[in-house]
Amino acid sequence: MSTAVAEAVDDDLWSAIGDPTRRRMLDLLLADGGGTATTLSQHLPVTRQAVAKHLGVLDRAGLVQATPVGREKRYRVDDAQLARAVAQLASVGSAWDARLRRIKRIAEAIQRAQQNQQKPQDQQKPQDHPGHQDQQES
Repeated sequence: MSTAVAEAVDDDLWSAIGDPTRRRMLDLLLADGGGTATTLSQHLPVTRQAVAKHLGVLDRAGLVQATPVGREKRYRVDDAQLARAVAQLASVGSAWDARLRRIKRIAEAIQRAQQNQQKPQDQQKPQDHPGHQDQQES
């Protein structure tokens, strides 16, 4: 990864979206426009308490914002921070695409070099060897 890309990556943000449950929670919040730990837990295979902990991680990463509603908090996705995460993902993806293209070019060059080394050996025919004609003429 280039230095610019490495510096632009926010590890807390990536850690927050790296968990499948948290990604699913973000999907639910985006689809529903927001939700509480209770409403989210109804759609996930984890307890309300686990959902609350996951929401805390997303909140610390800035991916969600909480608004108190009675005894609970209603969470919604922070569009600007989500856009930042998407931009980072695209940047890292582009950097890896460039790396993979370079690796492919190197592998293809190695393969061509190996094939070129084998061609001279394959092109040698029995009549090309000295002494072979002598045996046929005898």
